[in-house]
Amino acid sequence: MLLNMIEQGPQNGDLSRPPVVFLHGLFGRGRNFGFFQRRIATTRRTLALDLRNHGQSPHGAMDYPTLAADVRETLAAHDALPATVVGHSMGGKVAMMLALSFCTDVHSLLVADIAPATGGFAQSYQLAHKMAALRLPAMLDRVGADALLQQFIEEKPIRDLMMTNLTLGEHPHWNIGIQDIVASMPAIIGWPQPGAQIHYDGPTLFIAGGRSPYIQPANYPVMRQLFPHYQLEVIPDAGHWVHAQAPAEFLNLLNLFLDAP
Repeated sequence: MLLNMIEQGPQNGDLSRPPVVFLHGLFGRGRNFGFFQRRIATTRRTLALDLRNHGQSPHGAMDYPTLAADVRETLAAHDALPATVVGHSMGGKVAMMLALSFCTDVHSLLVADIAPATGGFAQSYQLAHKMAALRLPAMLDRVGADALLQQFIEEKPIRDLMMTNLTLGEHPHWNIGIQDIVASMPAIIGWPQPGAQIHYDGPTLFIAGGRSPYIQPANYPVMRQLFPHYQLEVIPDAGHWVHAQAPAEFLNLLNLFLDAP
């Protein structure tokens, strides 16, 4: 499946360096990384993808091998391989699967606040089911949509994120593949552990939020098995949305990683 993407690059930059690819998390879209893409694009070619069932990309059943294959097909179609791949949460799992499945296509790998393990996404599982069951009245505006979502989403930033996935007006509807997402939630929560001999030898950086439970010491052995050269950085005051909650710190770590020899 070819995915929708946003591409930005420098007017007179060094295009010989690998492009930087951004993969968003569940219920997100490529433009969620806009703050970082605009800054990296001053010197590097960048591509922010909408994963399947998200943004303007097509819909369909999904698991991590399928999502990784979508990304590879799209990048190959745009002559953007090998690439440095940056992924958050679900997008981080997609990035890891891409590196493990197509290692020569990934120059380096940055994973934001997710481990190669089953678990997490408990809130997202419940949220997806409630979104799919929500009846959207005609002539829905932003105020009305916020009131509907407030029935089961307390946090205003999360409601704002969910509203980016709604088309409002006379015939409101979800513009994400909500039914496919619901059906695929067991695969999204899961992680298909590769065989014992499969690993990715390229440079790998995990960035964890200090207030997030998504990367734990119990995950370190599998991280080392799959990504022997990984490094871990922790941003102490950030939670799971580490790039959104600490953008300056995240950008600094991203730049250091991109500039490493």
